[in-house]
Amino acid sequence: MRSGSNLERVLESGTFAVTAEIAPPKSTSTEGLRKKVQALKGCAEAFNLTDNQTAIVRLSSMASSVACLQEGAEPVMQMTCRDRNRIAMQSDLLGAASLGIRNVLCLSGDHQTFGNQKEARNVYDIDPVQQLMVFRQMRDQGQVWGGDTIEERPKVYLGAAANPFADPFEYRVARLAKKVKAGADFVQTQAIFDLDRFERFMTEVRARRLDEQVHILAGVVPLKSANAARYMKTKVSGMSVPDEVVVRMKSASDPKKEGIRICVETIDHLKNIPGVHGVHIMAIGWEEMVPTIAEQSGLLPRPCIP
Repeated sequence: MRSGSNLERVLESGTFAVTAEIAPPKSTSTEGLRKKVQALKGCAEAFNLTDNQTAIVRLSSMASSVACLQEGAEPVMQMTCRDRNRIAMQSDLLGAASLGIRNVLCLSGDHQTFGNQKEARNVYDIDPVQQLMVFRQMRDQGQVWGGDTIEERPKVYLGAAANPFADPFEYRVARLAKKVKAGADFVQTQAIFDLDRFERFMTEVRARRLDEQVHILAGVVPLKSANAARYMKTKVSGMSVPDEVVVRMKSASDPKKEGIRICVETIDHLKNIPGVHGVHIMAIGWEEMVPTIAEQSGLLPRPCIP
């Protein structure tokens, strides 16, 4: 055990794992966040607390992760390269570990032009591959980037993101391989609607035996409307939404129910793809539906791994 995290225990046991995502508030108050954690607790092994997603200022991922811990659930603290240089990253990792946070997801972060402060300067001192290398060195060797010794190493389970749908497609698995080599213990993917393309991605992953070196959690998003499906198809970079998904949402008498149905069907398919070790449910602004999705997908109750 590298970290003592519940997510690590479940994945290492060979059990099909579940993680879900919770957006921190645009506020100092954690009341709403805590209510979400209480409602979702028991539906997943761990919960991602996003790091100023879409470059919009929110309560920090670290503070949100502490609130999650206080409510008896396990967080995955996200940490972007957009907002920190290597000194701040290493300091935040030590801080997170000292507070009992056991899972950290290394990310580039949404570019600031997506947000409402487009004039902000990004940092990108190092990229997520280097970020993983630094954090693994801190955990396994007890040294920071400059070589100084850490008196007590951070016990963390390191995660990375993967996008099977970005172009050029032939670089997707090579990029994943770099992150695995750098130190990723688990990977959460971009939302999957195009199962054919994801199957091709996983075929190449298995050919390189990467699924034997890292735990892959396939991302899913429940759609609320046909407009949401069209937006993801045409406006969100690195997404692949087949026309049939848009048509199903447009023709549905109850689009929200249809969105949940598509999400559950996708999870059922993903469970049967070799090399997929779990799912990551991103119910963006619709977190209350995570228990329904997990139940309808046969993912409840969650296991208790001692």
